[in-house]
Amino acid sequence: MKVCHLTSVHSPHDIRIFIKECRSLNMEGYDVTYIVPNATSETKDGVKIIGIPSDATNERSRMIKTTKAVYEAALKVNADIYHFHDPELIPTGLKLKRKGKKVIHDIHEDVPRQILEKQWIPSPLRKSISVVFERYENYAAKKFDAVIAATPYICERFKQIGANAYNVNNYPILSELYVPNTDWSNKNSTVCFIGGITQVRAAHEMVQAIGKTDAQLIFGGNIAPEQLKVDLQSYKGWSQVKDLGFVNREIVADVMSESLAGLVLYHPLPNHINAQPNKMFEYMSAGIPVIGSAFPLWKEIIEGNKCGICVNPLEPNEIAQAIEWMTTHPEEAEVMGKNGRNAIEEQYNWEKESTTLISIYKSLSK
Repeated sequence: MKVCHLTSVHSPHDIRIFIKECRSLNMEGYDVTYIVPNATSETKDGVKIIGIPSDATNERSRMIKTTKAVYEAALKVNADIYHFHDPELIPTGLKLKRKGKKVIHDIHEDVPRQILEKQWIPSPLRKSISVVFERYENYAAKKFDAVIAATPYICERFKQIGANAYNVNNYPILSELYVPNTDWSNKNSTVCFIGGITQVRAAHEMVQAIGKTDAQLIFGGNIAPEQLKVDLQSYKGWSQVKDLGFVNREIVADVMSESLAGLVLYHPLPNHINAQPNKMFEYMSAGIPVIGSAFPLWKEIIEGNKCGICVNPLEPNEIAQAIEWMTTHPEEAEVMGKNGRNAIEEQYNWEKESTTLISIYKSLSK
């Protein structure tokens, strides 16, 4: 059974697409190809990666040029099942359906709510574009053989309109980030944030908060746009920030193992409140406590599993108090970290989610 994953945006070694889904399908015996822009064509971990050239310089050119190249490459693969990962590839998915192929739409984000936050879309147009896109996405979803949603909230939205929707959470691989037998007595007063650093992910608030403590904050990710870094450097707390830039997964594991807690303090925007950010579960998987936004769903996960503290992400003082508590209560923080790791082992892991993915493929293979 030939399977082809498609993206016009993601990287060749994307965690959800390649590391988790493509590799899991390959291990199950499927013949897996992954089409991705500007990648080196190679076979890695049994998955055939096909790189296609793309000179897109903005969203508009990517949506036209890159998606066309992805579709043309997809036709050459002649797969039995196509599995695409970007909203701009919905027309590609519909064209493949018209050719008699089985098609899966993997929805990572609640895009209509995400559109409301897009700075490159003029503010007066965002609501109308969001409404139009949601209608189109709903129409297409019912045409596809399956919709795979990355969160229960997104899954329920598509179930309500009659789509063949499944929830495959983006939980961590059990062995990837965990460093066993970590000696907490050797940890310094350090907290971390791993991932893209932006204004709506509380970049300002994190730097302001760390300046109110005696701790250090490690950033493992790119700061965007460039002006944001200039703004952050003006804060007193910047002298307590260790800015590593983009880091690979091995360094991510090292950073987490040396930290007393991980921060995930997204602003209360529509696309964030019901999201399940990877980094929250990755901190838990690494065995460190989480300092997270006090959204109801996040509180249920973090406080419900006694693995961290939830605060108002817009209040640097609250964030600082949570960081101070972690640094002055290392034994309690260690217990929180163990609680989070236990929750990952029992419930929030990719090994369990992959069984759902495989069952979806088996149902489409009949």
